[in-house]
Amino acid sequence: MSDAELRRRAVDVLRGNWEGGHTVPSRRLYPHQWSWDSAFIAIGWAHASPGRGRHELESLLAAQWADGRVPQIVFNPAVARDAYFPGPDFWRSRDVPGAPARETSGIVQPPVHAVAALEVHRASPTLGRRFLRRVYPALQAQHDYLLRERSDGSVDARSAGAPRGGLVTIVHPWESGQDNSPAWDAELARVSADVEVLAGHRRRDLDHVDATERPTAADYARYVAIVDTYREHGYRDEPGAHLFVAVDPLFNALLAWSEEALAEIADILGKPSQPHRERAAAIRDALLERCYDRAAGHFFALDRDGERVAEHCIGGLVPLVLDLPADVVDALVAGMTGPRFTLNDRVPLPSYDLTGPAFDTTRYWRGPAWINTSWLVLRGLERHGRHAEAATLRTAMLNAVRQEGFREYFDPRTSAGRGVADFSWSAALTLDLLATATEPIPEPRPLTGAPS
Repeated sequence: MSDAELRRRAVDVLRGNWEGGHTVPSRRLYPHQWSWDSAFIAIGWAHASPGRGRHELESLLAAQWADGRVPQIVFNPAVARDAYFPGPDFWRSRDVPGAPARETSGIVQPPVHAVAALEVHRASPTLGRRFLRRVYPALQAQHDYLLRERSDGSVDARSAGAPRGGLVTIVHPWESGQDNSPAWDAELARVSADVEVLAGHRRRDLDHVDATERPTAADYARYVAIVDTYREHGYRDEPGAHLFVAVDPLFNALLAWSEEALAEIADILGKPSQPHRERAAAIRDALLERCYDRAAGHFFALDRDGERVAEHCIGGLVPLVLDLPADVVDALVAGMTGPRFTLNDRVPLPSYDLTGPAFDTTRYWRGPAWINTSWLVLRGLERHGRHAEAATLRTAMLNAVRQEGFREYFDPRTSAGRGVADFSWSAALTLDLLATATEPIPEPRPLTGAPS
């Protein structure tokens, strides 16, 4: 398939998933608007229709809560209330002071939105400047909420010891975007929940995707229990509200990267930018001090006690998007090209260590390869001038979608498509890959001899 044909098909997917003001991730499985999906989708629209890219982000930010949080899901009132679980009747945002008129979930997702806003602006600078004026206050409030209410130096974010600070916490695995990653297993094990809590709820995901690819019933029971407690506290980040607390290196790296983007946006708008640069540097320094393991050459998640969780997950490579010391970059690239992640030109990077004890070829974030996380690592490689590795990863990503279509995720060994088809961020980021390629991408080689 030529690059031109691949681009046409990617645009067709986005048009097919367009809802008039936002893009659904998938018609079949995800019929509402998802937060970090919309950021990646806006980056794709920037190459095909910058106006839709602006609408994508502004429609999401229109559902921002009064405290500044940008919700993980914005529910479409035209869609049946039980079309997705957990739906609006589970979250009950309508009962929460400070929640928007549009019903939403009560949690957040990784804050990559300022990066997306800057990309959309660059695609259409004249109109984009007015767009930046509109979204800058909301993006600033989003970051302020995270740094104010989710600091891991806050009372509820630590079980003992002096305040640590410098990084922000997630309070549900869904907030990481990597729902059932092995990085959360130990922290989730602290949550007491019985699968009976799922009685009366229908998991719509299993109507569309085989159960072997999705989080288990035990996982979902704990997910529900975590939300139940947070909801009982009115989604306030206060003592006792959180059954789950962790520090995610991907989440924090994207917050710092988006602070850098906000600094550029502030410069464009003639506003003070140095505070954003200082916050970005502080988060990066805290990541290096607290999450980076020099012996392992990897950034690890932290549990609620601030202890490193020694699971090599894709999120531990994402800090490459930041300005890192050369020796750290070298170590991350060595890990990426070694047996744990096996960078090659046929399969995007796996979500989890191929040699790890919890590795699963098919189950969601426990092994399968995703376009968005590989794209983030690609951006990091490019930032640090690692052009050979970046070219290999770009080729793998484009070869996967050429061969299997715009799938939700891919088998990390064979690149076979998994999850739902016509997935929006896979299509959107393919448009970005094609637009930023410096030379034609070769056709995929046969998968004989695929990494084992």
